[in-house]
Amino acid sequence: MVNYTATEALSHESVWYEKFRYEDAERHLQEYLAKGSSGASSCSVVAEIMKARDQIKNSLAAVEDLPSSGSAVLSSNLTSRLQQLEEENKDLKKVTDDLRSLVLSLESRVKNLESSKPASQAQVSTAPKPVASEVKATAADDDDDDVDLFGSDDEDEEAERIKQERVAAYAAKKSKKPALIAKSNIILDVKPWDDETDMAEMERRVREIKSDGLLWGTSKLVPLAYGIKKLQISTVVEDDKVSVDWLTETIQEIEDLVQSVDIAAFNKI
Repeated sequence: MVNYTATEALSHESVWYEKFRYEDAERHLQEYLAKGSSGASSCSVVAEIMKARDQIKNSLAAVEDLPSSGSAVLSSNLTSRLQQLEEENKDLKKVTDDLRSLVLSLESRVKNLESSKPASQAQVSTAPKPVASEVKATAADDDDDDVDLFGSDDEDEEAERIKQERVAAYAAKKSKKPALIAKSNIILDVKPWDDETDMAEMERRVREIKSDGLLWGTSKLVPLAYGIKKLQISTVVEDDKVSVDWLTETIQEIEDLVQSVDIAAFNKI
């Protein structure tokens, strides 16, 4: 892209920049002729007119000279640009030739590799064929050895008998193993009617309750209020044999000594 200077741009424009001076001179001349001024003033007006005309001529001459100089500068710029483009074109042509030679060399190498590859594959594929045939022959011989033409069902019956014996032994061993018994540890609070209740008699009557799976533990007297004490007694019961509800109801049947029975703690063992 060619860049123009201010002088080159003005050389392509047909503009009269001194027109206002010419118009002022013409106006003064017309005023002079209309008013009929003195000789001194006429001389000054004529001088101004001559000066304006000289300036106009100089401006027109400068404008006529500009296109020739601008075209010369433009042609020199174009020439230098063309030379630069020619040099760049030469460089690009050289790079293209180098790339073409490189591609041709790579194509020749690829063709050589492809031509040598099938031969090597053929050698590798032909080598293991005898081994495969030998393996097949060996497998066939093994299959022939495994075939029992004179077999019977005696072996099957023997294996079934051994299996039944093992199952029976496992069942007997499992039946002898003791079953896990679920038990619970319970702490009961047995409350009397008043402070005059015989607590020793109450404990004796509670411990007289007997049942399969019921085992009484330790006991103690715990103060309540106003001198009244409650009997706190622990017991271990088998869950499948002794019901907690049955045990509390049985203790509450001792009505002359027991007011109520509460469960203070209940833990699985």
